[in-house]
Amino acid sequence: MARGIFQLLKENAYGYNVVLASELRIYDGTGDLETQNKLINQANTEIEKLIKQGQIENWAVWITYHNYYKAPDLIGPTVARTLGIPYVLLEATRAHKRLTGPWSSFAKLAETASDQANIIFYFTEQDKQALEAYKTNTQQILHLPPFLLQDSVNCPERVKPHKNTLLSVGMMRSGAKTKSYALIAEVLKHLKTNDWHLNIIGDGENISEIKYIFQKLKGHISFLGQRDKSALNTAYSSASVFLWPGVDEAYGMVYLEAQAAGLPIIAQARPGVRDVISPDTPLHPTDDPKSMARAIDRLLTDDVYWQLQSKASLDYIAANHLKLKAAKTLWSALTPLLGC
Repeated sequence: MARGIFQLLKENAYGYNVVLASELRIYDGTGDLETQNKLINQANTEIEKLIKQGQIENWAVWITYHNYYKAPDLIGPTVARTLGIPYVLLEATRAHKRLTGPWSSFAKLAETASDQANIIFYFTEQDKQALEAYKTNTQQILHLPPFLLQDSVNCPERVKPHKNTLLSVGMMRSGAKTKSYALIAEVLKHLKTNDWHLNIIGDGENISEIKYIFQKLKGHISFLGQRDKSALNTAYSSASVFLWPGVDEAYGMVYLEAQAAGLPIIAQARPGVRDVISPDTPLHPTDDPKSMARAIDRLLTDDVYWQLQSKASLDYIAANHLKLKAAKTLWSALTPLLGC
């Protein structure tokens, strides 16, 4: 998503040069005060350099992606304030419960950054709630739906493939991703359709455990490893169903990619996930793998229903999650700040 935003900013019609100001990685995943203090010191050193650079290059606005309690923007607020330029955040989240505890110092800095922002773009309705609750008087809270860097969907319509190929795409790391894979294995045990096959695209440090999860289904499973964009698009366009529960997902770009290829989606009704899936697609309870299995069986055996769901996916992406609409949303808010 960050790369997509950067590309949208670069492709502007106003003659602005867009630079990646800093590559300092500010992140504390464990709540360690020593780590936080070290990162604050590194950021302060970076700030001095960037203020000078901004003065020389006449920067017009500072934009930061993903400010939150584990990764606060320690640089942008000071640079923007010193240079006297607008400060904009994309996908900032607020978590006042973190103002005490091991991330308290980082959480306070994340809140300070959010307070300073002229505009905060949010991606999901869940994030919007806290942003609206704590916004400053002059601050704009605006919706920027997650988007694909393409001008159109991959095809105007799809025909249901003859083979019952399911597709799952996800990194193979511990935590939420492994939970989704475990749930997929549970769903597959309840399928009534016999002639199905699941292709899994993804790799990571937890691949051995994930392969073990599917051991009893190995005749039906192919692990394809990591794939480039072209190969991934081929997998989307040849599959019948995209299966990814979305356990603890923020939203999931794979849902956008799959729908852009006209794939019907099987996922859980979770905050974030529902923000990027067609409202005409039935989502499933978090505690009911049989519901997802029944939905897969219907898609594999009912060609008319499959076609309706495929069209719903394509229409939804075309209307809501493509490059041109995202650029319009972004720049219609930025241009008043910049005096364009």
